[in-house]
Amino acid sequence: MDHLGAVCGIIACILLFTYLGYRNLFLLAAIPSLVSALLILTFVKDRKTQRIHKGISLKDLTFNLKLFLLLSALFALGSFSYSFLLVYAREIGFETTFIPVLYLIFTAVASLMSLPFGKLADKMSRKAVLILSYFFWGLTCLGFIYIKSYTGVVLLFVLYGLHKAAMEPVQRTFVSELSPTRYRASVLGAFQMIVGLCALPASLIAGLLWSNFEMIAPFYFSLALTGLAVVLMLFVKEQA
Repeated sequence: MDHLGAVCGIIACILLFTYLGYRNLFLLAAIPSLVSALLILTFVKDRKTQRIHKGISLKDLTFNLKLFLLLSALFALGSFSYSFLLVYAREIGFETTFIPVLYLIFTAVASLMSLPFGKLADKMSRKAVLILSYFFWGLTCLGFIYIKSYTGVVLLFVLYGLHKAAMEPVQRTFVSELSPTRYRASVLGAFQMIVGLCALPASLIAGLLWSNFEMIAPFYFSLALTGLAVVLMLFVKEQA
């Protein structure tokens, strides 16, 4: 549903940009955010609890979970912002007006395929689908290194959408299932913190490699970290 909302937003942006321009589009985009905040304040109720959380430490986590957090951090460090993919497309000759369409393509694919990949993870295993998502990202990186044709790049954005669809529904589920039940919310928070802290250096490193070497350098770097994450994933044991 999150990706579906993004699809609708991108389509609205493409259709309205000519008439409204950047400033008015940002003003318009503020309205759904304010409405959502009001809906949460008005209708969403917190669950009452008398328990006082005493915190969490590394000793509360299993080796299995620590390994998963480590490999997730390594992958996140190489998983730079999709903005680099859009800039790459612009650099090889795509018209600026077509760049939002590329954004729409991978977001729409992610929206359409998230539920099927979630179902697949329920039937098979979380680990298998996560490895598949890393595989999609690896193929995307290889494609951006070697493919320069317009059609090829469009297909790479489809592949990137498959990567997002396979990873996002499963990743949080997997970390929840690997967590001790009493610390599940805290571990989810720690997981999001780790991935978030790696997001800034990931794009910073990609930018430095792009600027100081060549456009494809960040993709080589990401491929190396993705391969390491896949190897470590093989040692993670799913909960019985």
